[in-house]
Amino acid sequence: MKKKFGNKKQGFTLIEILVVIGIIAILAAVVLVAINPGRQFAQARNSQRISNVNAILNAIGQNSADNRGVFTCDAGPIPSSPTQITTDEGGYNLRNCISPSYITEIPVDPLEGQFTSAQDYSTRYSITQDPTTNRITIFATYAELDQEIYIKR
Repeated sequence: MKKKFGNKKQGFTLIEILVVIGIIAILAAVVLVAINPGRQFAQARNSQRISNVNAILNAIGQNSADNRGVFTCDAGPIPSSPTQITTDEGGYNLRNCISPSYITEIPVDPLEGQFTSAQDYSTRYSITQDPTTNRITIFATYAELDQEIYIKR
């Protein structure tokens, strides 16, 4: 006599699989909201802006140190009102004064800046020098997350 055993199939039911997929989707959404990649990228760009502004000001300081405390530039003296560092009309062409002697290449804003050539660039950073204290300030004019980025020396 043959015995028949129950037909027991092993595996997951469709309902179980859908519940697991739903839980994973909810967890992924929570993690994505918590991480907020848009904000993380903006913070990374702001960190790059701080580094760039600092590098430009360090190069200006090295130029001044090599010229007995006076910044020397073919573009003339640093403007007393905030002026874009660019080759565009109305801008201050700082590149030839600091690159390649003091910095490999002039840094540009990670989002808005553009560098095509030494004769065609726009850093999207501004420069000014206080005429009474001679302190130089570099501004990152396109800082994100309502952060004000500038360095003064």
